[in-house]
Amino acid sequence: MVDGICLREEEMSSCSGAPASYTDNNNKARSGSGSGSGRGSKVTNAVLKALCVAGGVFLIRKFTKPTTRQDQTRIVAEALCGEKSSSEQAAGHPMTYFNLRMLTCPATTIVNGSRVLYFEQAFWRTPKKPYRQRFFVVKPCPKEMKCDVEVASFAVRDIEEYQNFCERPKSQRPDVQNVVGDIAEHLNTVYLSKCEKGRRCLYQGSTPLGGFPNSWNGATHCTSELTIYRNGEIHCWDRAYDDEGNQVSRIKCR
Repeated sequence: MVDGICLREEEMSSCSGAPASYTDNNNKARSGSGSGSGRGSKVTNAVLKALCVAGGVFLIRKFTKPTTRQDQTRIVAEALCGEKSSSEQAAGHPMTYFNLRMLTCPATTIVNGSRVLYFEQAFWRTPKKPYRQRFFVVKPCPKEMKCDVEVASFAVRDIEEYQNFCERPKSQRPDVQNVVGDIAEHLNTVYLSKCEKGRRCLYQGSTPLGGFPNSWNGATHCTSELTIYRNGEIHCWDRAYDDEGNQVSRIKCR
């Protein structure tokens, strides 16, 4: 995904090197001419070199401009999409982790630029029978917050209508208006920040301090952590607590 935004080093070299090669060829073609021709060649070469430098600067500025907020939203949304599994984790710790299959795909884009994703989670042996279905709304963080992208989770109003949504032909999916209308109760929001250069992760973040209300298994609130890695992996950790701050459940997925 990042390669689609940033020009790779070898591509940058090729772009800036092409005009210089043209100048060298021009010198060879004009060698052996008279002194007047030589002076004309030097002037031409100087102009071409100046154009080459100007062109190289333009390309560097064009392809290294800062990533916009909408760019970051798109990068996170694309990273979340696709089929993910916890098979390696389950194989290494079969008594602790289940072998789960998570499938996410684009559902629609709202007018304000927010990207709506549909998500479902199932046991690997029964992928067509999801036990969890959600809408994710991915959008830039508010300017007053110290984060880049927020991922909000919502309940699906009619889960039967959306079961296996990602694997259906588009003609058999609910239309855009229905999708927007079927975004139900807000469950939680994770606030992501772009990872520093040199780290393995792409984006990383969590729910705010105190988490969000949750009544599952005797809990009163829950927290979530999410890390998106450059190699396509996604690590998440959901924890639920009761009124006294005791942890009553946790789900760690990769």
